[in-house]
Amino acid sequence: MTADTRPAVVWFRDDLRVADNPALDVAARTGRPVVCLYIRDDESPGVRPLGGAARWWLHHSLTALAAGLDDVGARLVVRSGPAEAELAALIAELQPAALYWNRRYGAAERRIDTAVKASAREAGIEAESFGANLLFEPWTIRTGSGTPFSVFTPFWRACLSAPAPRKPLAAPQALTAGPSVDGLTVDDLDLLPTRPDWAGGLRETWEPGERAAHADLDRFVTDALARYRDDRDVPGVDGTSRLSPRLRWGELSPHQVWHAVAGARDRDDAAANSAATFLSELGWREFAHHTLFEHPDLATVNIHREYDSFPWPRLHPSVLHAWQQGRTGVPLVDAGMRELWRTGVMHNRVRMVVASFLTKNLLIDWRRGEEWFWDTLVDADAANNPFNWQWVAGSGADAAPYFRVFNPELQRTKFDPHGDYVRRWVPEWDTGDYPEPIVDLGESRRAALAAYDTVKKAGAQRA
Repeated sequence: MTADTRPAVVWFRDDLRVADNPALDVAARTGRPVVCLYIRDDESPGVRPLGGAARWWLHHSLTALAAGLDDVGARLVVRSGPAEAELAALIAELQPAALYWNRRYGAAERRIDTAVKASAREAGIEAESFGANLLFEPWTIRTGSGTPFSVFTPFWRACLSAPAPRKPLAAPQALTAGPSVDGLTVDDLDLLPTRPDWAGGLRETWEPGERAAHADLDRFVTDALARYRDDRDVPGVDGTSRLSPRLRWGELSPHQVWHAVAGARDRDDAAANSAATFLSELGWREFAHHTLFEHPDLATVNIHREYDSFPWPRLHPSVLHAWQQGRTGVPLVDAGMRELWRTGVMHNRVRMVVASFLTKNLLIDWRRGEEWFWDTLVDADAANNPFNWQWVAGSGADAAPYFRVFNPELQRTKFDPHGDYVRRWVPEWDTGDYPEPIVDLGESRRAALAAYDTVKKAGAQRA
């Protein structure tokens, strides 16, 4: 293959979209044939295997991506295996001129990127990575002394003082497909559940893919944004954006979401106030990823190490199972857990309640909850999922103090006063067949605070 016709390879990861994809945009601008590649890299050292709900979403999002690329003249090549080995084999086969991809921020992913970039350049191949999935790269937002932020409010203030997020890039109108190479089908990745097929609720709830993602964004900005500030905490109404899985899989970029929401601020005061609130939620997503960048073991190690001394008791597995199955006898907790199992998501207010209940009323290690969410959430990612669990548990960055225990009954009467949300997911709640709570909320709260004394003493000793 001559130098003039050597292809550019675009390596897709958590950016399953054609529009506003910097790596694909740069490849298109070279005028070279383009080979679009996805590698299922669960076998790469240190890469965390996906949970079941995430695998379901990935199957359908990859299928949609392949169709979107086909519309502009390209083909998605699918492979599976350790990323470095698969890329080395493809490079040996194609002798490409360039390799482009968009960054991820976990430790294993960064190690892979560094190794791939070094080996490609050693072979004389242009190798570049791009910022595509965050508004602000982690190394660009720092305190005045050059250290990373550990508190959200000054972090977000620094973000808002930085240059504004770039405008989204248009999708390439046409690509020249690169040479044909061997690959798998999406079905070959064996991502869907079959024995049993438990994904019926996911199919009823979601349509993965870039086209559906833009429809969701348009719906939110047009119909729900003005009410977002007031409705976002009410689980019984459709008041949230439902964009979290779209951002997790990169069917939408945060830049697309940012500019769509910011562009609606001038409609009226309600839209302006809600837009500011929603953009700060994008800020929490940024903060989680920046925290992962600084704490790559976020899913397993307490950021505040004094929590290593927390005396998690050894409880019977049936207690954890009751929480997982939504059979605790606490209505709001059970509703949230059943919503999660059925739809692959849970209302954010309820996520905080069920996490507090697990870690403080049941005294179960936050890591067990993080693992369950990792397996059952369609939007679980390496940053937000553990960041949020550590936040509720008190051990994370800018975390809620441990003594802040969400009372699920008070939360229900405040945010679901008519029981709309609970009845939807726990229809037996007010029929007389609903069980008593598996723990007493008051007694378990007092036990949690007594256990927390161990953490306070450890913190004092460290100080």
